[in-house]
Amino acid sequence: MLEEVERWLATRSWSVTDRPLHKILAAKQRTGQSVSVVLPALNEEETVGDIVAVIRHDLMRQAPLVDEIVVVDSGSTDRTSEVAAAAGARVVHRDAILPRLPTAPGKGEVLWRSLLVTGGDIVCFVDADLREFSSDFVTGIVGPLLTEPDVDLVKAMYDRPLAGAAGQGGRVTELMARPLLNLHWPQLAGFVQPLGGEYAARRSLLERLPFPVGYGVELGMLVDALHLVGLDALAQVDVGVRKHRHQDGQALGRMAAAIYRTAQLRLARGHLVRPSLTQFERGTDGFEPRTYPVDTEERPPMLQITEYATRQVA
Repeated sequence: MLEEVERWLATRSWSVTDRPLHKILAAKQRTGQSVSVVLPALNEEETVGDIVAVIRHDLMRQAPLVDEIVVVDSGSTDRTSEVAAAAGARVVHRDAILPRLPTAPGKGEVLWRSLLVTGGDIVCFVDADLREFSSDFVTGIVGPLLTEPDVDLVKAMYDRPLAGAAGQGGRVTELMARPLLNLHWPQLAGFVQPLGGEYAARRSLLERLPFPVGYGVELGMLVDALHLVGLDALAQVDVGVRKHRHQDGQALGRMAAAIYRTAQLRLARGHLVRPSLTQFERGTDGFEPRTYPVDTEERPPMLQITEYATRQVA
């Protein structure tokens, strides 16, 4: 491991217990910064309501840390929107944001568009499929941004149990993202959960970053933020255990391919390869190929969008 990364681990890796809530609230009052929490959601009616309810109870009613909770529904066919609204979130449909621009499928698309419908100086992203959710996920990653003026982005780190086995979750991280980062961006080798969906950042950073529209958004954001603000502006906080719905192997394969393509674009922009992935499923006549496109589209930094710039001026 690079000496720079060892130093970073000692100075930019914290525990949620390092910043008690009263200290975070004091920093928020002192700095006057506002906090938005965004949940990107697609068919998460079973979990989204509980997450919203915990944040509202712990961090809005009992402690005034979070200023708004926005659930961006990316086309759910279940009751995700109704459940989220009943729990107290403001629900916005992805297609209603920046309607002049046709939407692309993918999580990164939702996160990018959320910048247009939130107002916080700090934007905190939380996946909507978490179970047994704790508000520590929010306080842990927001805290350093309020108390450390030279930190711009904070990732959560945690254990990810799989089928009852501790530490076995995060298969795409271990098989794809971690090797890529260690080989090509070794400064980022210290991140425990580089692909984790729980992270917070200053709006002033997010609005300058391009957003891969799909699964590559987390890796792309880390790499681009490293180049834009440097390693010492990035941090991570241990928030305990993350329990969520796991995807099957083929879905993970598509995720890995998108992440690899995101990395490849950053290594050699303009170097074209076949941006698709063929997998196999057993059918009546044996194994049948199924080919999927690998999402390579990216959205530009939000500062380049006329509607966003107009909103900032207003």
